[in-house]
Amino acid sequence: MNNGQIWLIYSSAPLKLSTDLRCAEEFAGVVRICILTAAESEPILDQFNTSYAVAGSVDLSVPFQIRYNWKKKGSGELLMLCLPLHREILCSYAVRIPGLVFQSIDGALEGVIGESWILQDKKISIGWYASNGVEDSEEKDQLTAALEQDVAGLSPITTSSSYFYGKALARAARLALIAKEICSYSLVGQIREFLVNSITPWLKGTFPGNAILYDPKWGGLISKNGATDPGADFGLGIYNDHHYHWGYFCYAGAVLAKLDPSWGRLYKPHLYALVGDYMNLKRHNDFFPRLRNFDPWLLHSWAGGLTVFADGRNQESTSEAINAYYAASLVGLAYGDLHLIQTGLTLAVLESRAAQSLWHVPSWSSLYESQFVDQNRVVGVLWASKRDSGLWFAPPDWRECRLGIQLLPITPITEYLFKDVNFVQELVEWTWPALSRAGVGEGWKGFVYALQAMYARGPALNNTLLLKSHDDGNSLSNLLWWIFSQRQMRIPQ
Repeated sequence: MNNGQIWLIYSSAPLKLSTDLRCAEEFAGVVRICILTAAESEPILDQFNTSYAVAGSVDLSVPFQIRYNWKKKGSGELLMLCLPLHREILCSYAVRIPGLVFQSIDGALEGVIGESWILQDKKISIGWYASNGVEDSEEKDQLTAALEQDVAGLSPITTSSSYFYGKALARAARLALIAKEICSYSLVGQIREFLVNSITPWLKGTFPGNAILYDPKWGGLISKNGATDPGADFGLGIYNDHHYHWGYFCYAGAVLAKLDPSWGRLYKPHLYALVGDYMNLKRHNDFFPRLRNFDPWLLHSWAGGLTVFADGRNQESTSEAINAYYAASLVGLAYGDLHLIQTGLTLAVLESRAAQSLWHVPSWSSLYESQFVDQNRVVGVLWASKRDSGLWFAPPDWRECRLGIQLLPITPITEYLFKDVNFVQELVEWTWPALSRAGVGEGWKGFVYALQAMYARGPALNNTLLLKSHDDGNSLSNLLWWIFSQRQMRIPQ
């Protein structure tokens, strides 16, 4: 080409082309074209040009494993391409061809041979409570006092937004689990009653401000307000953010089913329907599509719904996506459903891997260009064809919001998402100057201090106790629980 590119053209039968690359005569067969990025790649492409994929399927039946099965035509072995996050967990018997490389926005695509790949991630077992727990008696007393204050402050949720209502439900559910974890059982009954009174009207269809409706056209659970106003509930009616909204409802519902088994038995079909909306795995389901949000190839979810954008699909908050799959696993835990537990945790682990690979930007990252790495420690909104430093609701320099939206809600699985304490310290230090900006919300500061606690617990505790308010899905109790659970301080290397 006159731009310096070299393209290879393979045909299954003689192909006569004119000088402008038009077919000069009738042709029946297969034509394959490929850009040549390096001279040493040409023999590889020549060797595998006769076999090509025509379909692919995904198997998630084995916990913490994802299997790609390719249907091919032609003779010889099948050559495909894999991403860096695939290679991290690609089983060794899949044959890689490192000499064949193409660049993409998601990382270097590398050749791999095989009609079936197995990606095996690490198994985790994260349930209701912290892995470390709160053991110090003084810390328990301090946490109990915060719990008493937060529980006393529970009042009827006034918003009709499915998103903010769900966050408020999950906030209360966190209080219940923290109370049980530190044996403050006297507080649990009051929280249980709050949850029953707050979530039941949504499931029964008696909540006056909004409702959950089934949409037969697209096969999903939407809000009544979203059904008539595409801007309501952040576009839930046009299928934006389903895993975010219903993930919060599922978290609260799972906790309530644990606290009140009789309620749980009555509303089990409702909770399973909410899970099914965003995490159905069945290929043939009369109500919901398979994996509405989760992308089995990129190993993360997409939050965008039916709206078409020039830059393709998008997702802002990876942590809320992880929360959705973690919440589904807790629904399974509440009902003794091992398959749901394992499926939810599997998707949570894969989503975490993608977040760490694509959204988190440590200083040593080789995925993105050096200029982007120098200026960013976390992506704001990830699009199919671009990376945005800004958020839907905040400009790029509001770094505390970028950190917070990739962290909330804080639950036991948060520590798995942010297990690299070296990156955590870099992220906090990158964010810290933004906290001096006028008008920074106290709630966003709380998320910064939460990550600070992973390597500097004392200063983080002091900072947290100075906060005057918290995010509407967070609380002082939850922050103290998190900080006190970091008692085994990890020193960055």
